[in-house]
Amino acid sequence: MFQWDGINEFVSVVETESFTAAAQRLGISTAQVSRQISQLEIRLATKLFYRTTRRVSATDSGLLFYQQCRPLIEGLLDAERSLNNLQNTPRGKLRMTAPVTFGEQHIAPAVNDFCLQYPELEVSLQLSNQKIDLVDQAIDLAIRLGELPDSSMMAKRLAQRSLHVCASPAYLAQHGSPHVVSELAQHNCLQGTIEYWRFVERGKAMALKISGRLQCNNGYALLDAALKGLGIVQLPDSYVKKHLQSGALIELLIPYQKGPEGIWALYPQNRHLSNKVSLMLSHLQQRLAEV
Repeated sequence: MFQWDGINEFVSVVETESFTAAAQRLGISTAQVSRQISQLEIRLATKLFYRTTRRVSATDSGLLFYQQCRPLIEGLLDAERSLNNLQNTPRGKLRMTAPVTFGEQHIAPAVNDFCLQYPELEVSLQLSNQKIDLVDQAIDLAIRLGELPDSSMMAKRLAQRSLHVCASPAYLAQHGSPHVVSELAQHNCLQGTIEYWRFVERGKAMALKISGRLQCNNGYALLDAALKGLGIVQLPDSYVKKHLQSGALIELLIPYQKGPEGIWALYPQNRHLSNKVSLMLSHLQQRLAEV
């Protein structure tokens, strides 16, 4: 059976290059560190360190052994953190960011309920459509929609949403319904911040440039315009779902509808997620599943 005696002392000596510094790190005597290292070398039948009056350095065998031992210690620390997280109440500050409208609709209410559940937690939620640098701004958790660019961040898919092209019955009665995406050029398309709408044609994703006489950077304003018969709109299901069900809006170009896009949580790479982030991720995943 593997014996752990001397491993913490050995790793500390390698990293500090000093028996005295290792003892201070571990809170034990230098004599105890020396004794544990000697016993470890006897047990392994291997010389682990070169010792001089000025310096202690690992042998080739010692370096090889260290490379194997370091991950084991990290694993034990993570295991201990995991158990502690199950028992500890999240506290301290949690910094988050989310897109403005989606954040107002879904993230902020979920965060507010989370704060009620954990009164010792302080949350700073920044709603912005700008891609904030998580590391530079010390953000713990970011909510992102759609396709993610390559990055060093960790990503967790929380839910998904779909885009729908629709218009009011009054508009369609006056202007007719487009049956293929190219016919959108003949219609007044209500434009948001992006002048391209996303579709799938013959199994391939495509972006179609649209135009119209109304442009606005707010989804609710575009929804209102569509309901009032001003034109055709492409919006996520959270905006139009109830209006499609009621018949106030009619869905168009269904065969060209792009598949669901992800709703993601991004966070900096860590060996182990903090308890507050882990619990928030689970909470958001549960809440967004109900949308």
